[in-house]
Amino acid sequence: MKPYRGRFAPSPTGPLHFGSLVAAVASYLDARAHCGEWLVRIEDVDIGRAVPGVADEILRTLERFGFTWDCEVLWQSCRTERYRAALMRLWEQEVVFSCACSRRDLAGSGRLTEDGVAWYPGTCREGLPSDYLDAGRIARSVRFRVNDHPIAFVDRCQGHVEDRLESSVGDFVILRADGLFAYQLAVVVDDAEQGITDVVRGADLLSNTPRQIALQRALGYSTPRYLHVPVAAHASGEKLSKQTGAQPVDPGRAVQEVHAALRFLNQNPPAQLIEDSLAALWEWAVAKWDAAAVPNAQSLPLPDVTNRNGDSR
Repeated sequence: MKPYRGRFAPSPTGPLHFGSLVAAVASYLDARAHCGEWLVRIEDVDIGRAVPGVADEILRTLERFGFTWDCEVLWQSCRTERYRAALMRLWEQEVVFSCACSRRDLAGSGRLTEDGVAWYPGTCREGLPSDYLDAGRIARSVRFRVNDHPIAFVDRCQGHVEDRLESSVGDFVILRADGLFAYQLAVVVDDAEQGITDVVRGADLLSNTPRQIALQRALGYSTPRYLHVPVAAHASGEKLSKQTGAQPVDPGRAVQEVHAALRFLNQNPPAQLIEDSLAALWEWAVAKWDAAAVPNAQSLPLPDVTNRNGDSR
């Protein structure tokens, strides 16, 4: 087996919050408990959503919380040519096609995926429809051609996961109409080229994994092991996120915040560690990390003591 190599990959759309902290803690502890490497990647491929200065703020916050990483931080915004090279390989294999469909076109289907976006009915699979050509429509995005064969994997927390992409999402975008590479392609290329063996992240990204495995197979990449941890949620069950007003974690309360994240992950840290140093808490957490104890759930209520919000990558 390859030496363990994990990563934490936040998007710079807002400050680090409790949900992101949970994902960071889980991925960090899983790597260190396996005597492995832990990398940090800034997923800023969607430059329109990236907030100036936030990425640097996230890195400073991680440092103040006691996280250390083993290689230089990778920035997706600097890797366009690597994504373009992967796209060209997919073109050569004829597993992608150009698409002229707009969001308005797809909204009319009335069918949504688990992600809440419109299911793609294959409109441009065999070339642009005649009415698109008559209207002068131009293909601006590129989609990955899927099939209905099952894609299955065993998640270390969520168990057996299986999906048939043609039925669940349809052909999905890997190059957007605005010329930006989609997250699905970027993350697959980055994980492969960074030699990531284990992906530990929030369960809000679980449904993305079959799409990423399909791309890995098409590009000849190995598939890492996956561990999707529960995300924090309101009492109503709604996932806490930046979009719902997630509050930043407080570096001045780093011990309390990390302790709460450990409890959220069902690691049962001793209460007295709240009064100890951050270094002592991390030492205990690495020594006692038990991935099998993480609840087999996609979301859990936020711990009362934190009053924090969050989601994660």
